[in-house]
Amino acid sequence: MQMHGSCVSRHGNGVLLIGPAGSGKSDLVLRLLGRGFDLVADDRVEIADGIARPPPPLAGLLEVRGLGIVRLPFVAETRLALIAELGAMEPRLPPPARRDRLGLPCVRLDAAAASAPDRIILALDCALGRMSQVAGAFAA
Repeated sequence: MQMHGSCVSRHGNGVLLIGPAGSGKSDLVLRLLGRGFDLVADDRVEIADGIARPPPPLAGLLEVRGLGIVRLPFVAETRLALIAELGAMEPRLPPPARRDRLGLPCVRLDAAAASAPDRIILALDCALGRMSQVAGAFAA
């Protein structure tokens, strides 16, 4: 299946960023690249059996608003571990959520928030069981 969204990877673990046009997906990708993530795909993501790949014509391309479309290094695929739905912030302690279609944990956040990249890092670590939570989106 092909989805409108962007995808980054950290140590082989992918994060799918989804949200309406203008929600900050590409901008958040750019900020995550600065924190050690790898680009997988921007604008469109092909997903099969939990693996995300860039559509060949878009591989390595990232739209940077106000600058244009740039060609960057990218990874050809990653196993998805987390979905980040961009939009308004969730309540302070959101309940655990999953996207049924992909069977992955899902967090909701405001991409424009200064802490958005750090929240993605924490959420990915929680999704992978590297960090535990007392209450909130990944609490057991």
